[in-house]
Amino acid sequence: MRNLFGVPNTLNVMTNFPFLVVGVLGFVFALQGGVFNISSQGEVWAWALFYAGIAGVAFGSAYYHLKPDDYRVLWDTLPMMVAFSSLLSSLVVERIGQRIGMCCMFAFVVASFLCVLYERNYNDIRFCMMFQLTLPLAIPVIAIMYRSKYTHSRYWFFSTGVYLLAKFEGVTDKKLYHVNNYIISGHSLEHLGLALIPILLTVMLIYRELKFQRYLIKMSCGYT
Repeated sequence: MRNLFGVPNTLNVMTNFPFLVVGVLGFVFALQGGVFNISSQGEVWAWALFYAGIAGVAFGSAYYHLKPDDYRVLWDTLPMMVAFSSLLSSLVVERIGQRIGMCCMFAFVVASFLCVLYERNYNDIRFCMMFQLTLPLAIPVIAIMYRSKYTHSRYWFFSTGVYLLAKFEGVTDKKLYHVNNYIISGHSLEHLGLALIPILLTVMLIYRELKFQRYLIKMSCGYT
């Protein structure tokens, strides 16, 4: 990985900037209301924690890539796991119920910390890897099994597809780096792919509507 402008692992560090932008904006929008179409307090807290986790990824990942070691990787892993936990919880709140969703969020966040502590103490990443793979893949399963009260549900599936693509880029890191003549590594592309997920979900939150409201609007237009 090239070092530009005196910054070690330059692109691996700089490609975290989109996480900061979308994380901060999403956090503000989730809490202030009026921008996102959110209909319950449980969704507010779940989405706010998701965007806080995304903003945390920017700092944690940049901190790690400036000087990669076993200690710093904790700060690279934990914010993303918190973001995944709250994202899945927001879907549970939306599709199943607020109480169950809030219980899930608490349990998943605690599990995130325990997985990271286990990795730190025993140098074993298996639980963290299982956590990072299981939660995002559970999203399309829940989205299929339970109907949404909102429109634009397809964005959940778009996000899952982008996640799988980003993980593929991470796995083929060195091969992609060689293919594009050492311009950008697969890991840097993985960062950009993962940053696209909160962007897609932000678009969903802005433009979605309650299906019942849309039905009423169509009915009223039909009578005028």
